[in-house]
Amino acid sequence: MGPPVPLVGDGLSVPCVDGVERPYLNLDAAASTNALPSVARSVHEFLPWYSSVHRGAGYKSRQATAAYEQARVAALGFAGRPVDGGDLAIICRNTTEAINHLAYRLRLRPDDVIVTTVVEHHANLLPWARLCERRFVECGPDGVFELGAVVDALDAGPAPRLLAITGASNVSGWLPPIDQVIAAAHERGIEVFVDGAQLAAHAPLPGSADYTAWSGHKMYAPFGSGILVGPRSTFSDGDPFLAGGGAVDLVDLDEVAWTDPPEREEAGSPNVLGAVALHSAIAELERIGWPAIAAHDRMLADRLRRGLSAIDGVRLLGPAPDVQTLPLATFTVEGISHALVAARLSAEYGIGVRHGCFCAHPYLMRLLDLTPTEIADYRGAVLAGDRRNVPGAVRASCGINTTVEDVDRLLVAVAAIASKEHAPVAYTQDPATGDYWPEGEVRGWASADRAVGASCARG
Repeated sequence: MGPPVPLVGDGLSVPCVDGVERPYLNLDAAASTNALPSVARSVHEFLPWYSSVHRGAGYKSRQATAAYEQARVAALGFAGRPVDGGDLAIICRNTTEAINHLAYRLRLRPDDVIVTTVVEHHANLLPWARLCERRFVECGPDGVFELGAVVDALDAGPAPRLLAITGASNVSGWLPPIDQVIAAAHERGIEVFVDGAQLAAHAPLPGSADYTAWSGHKMYAPFGSGILVGPRSTFSDGDPFLAGGGAVDLVDLDEVAWTDPPEREEAGSPNVLGAVALHSAIAELERIGWPAIAAHDRMLADRLRRGLSAIDGVRLLGPAPDVQTLPLATFTVEGISHALVAARLSAEYGIGVRHGCFCAHPYLMRLLDLTPTEIADYRGAVLAGDRRNVPGAVRASCGINTTVEDVDRLLVAVAAIASKEHAPVAYTQDPATGDYWPEGEVRGWASADRAVGASCARG
């Protein structure tokens, strides 16, 4: 049986500013997901057996090590790699750490070139910028690019060391033609890294990529694990990204002999619970099956994107509603700050969404069609500590647990806000964060309930 699949935490009630408790609707799956019940059970069942990994002779340590290594094998299979092939899976914290790890291990020189795109999350932009030159594939006003634009960037001189590209946008949900892109790069002898963070919960990862990374917290295993997959040869020589215990065979005060990969790349005490959780999530997604997940995603994406496009005053960013995307939508409401829209959805309707720039500033600035002058003005204000006018949008993103009724509940709420329906309370904006907070002392929304520094718009 296919989705929707309930997640841990579904059905919780939250207070709203009218004094009514409503079932919380989490439409921020693109940021982080709650745990699948099977994942929570796996972690609970493993907890009594938790022990040190790779460094204990006791029975529990042997069981913990076996569970950790079984997760590694499952990750390889999930990435479309043969278990007995030339690739390895490195278990780390998340996709961001994985990309930084890879950038370090590629031993890039300052004059090396990485081809990437303006569609990327900051995690696939900033690590490369610290080490080498970047050449960008531009997008059109609808936030997409054609295969030919990638080919042009690959063919420009000097020849790039790597193509680093997302498998799916976390802002627009757009899916680049990743298999064709990888094939074009390989025809030119160029390796490819795919950021699979957004893709992993929705579709198979491209097994033809040279390197792939993704995070457990976006695929229903929120226990702090991530994976980097790539050729063993990349990690077989030289010092690792992290230095410390577990990564060595021999240490003297002036000498170190690194152990073999992947252990060489995993210094310190590993996140065994995160590995167990990720393994369980992989097993559950494979049990449900990609065809069922894809059908659920297509239904939700169509209803969400077409529904928002039909509301007066709402602008859908990215591809047109008839273009296949992940089940997420990023939008603006005419005349109302994105921060205020998100605040009202939460405080009045019990709906959790994301707002801001979604850790993809260059891409969102293009989708919003901002001029260089507008961008310079808001940057100047931010540097002065004023985030009230930071440009941005609202993102609603669905998961395996989202229902059609959930989407319709959002559409009704957005339509009411876009119609300039009078809010039941006044909202105050914090200049330091840019976020809005309802005035009053209703339970759950009193001044004492506000977390310090909990700005949505940063990043």
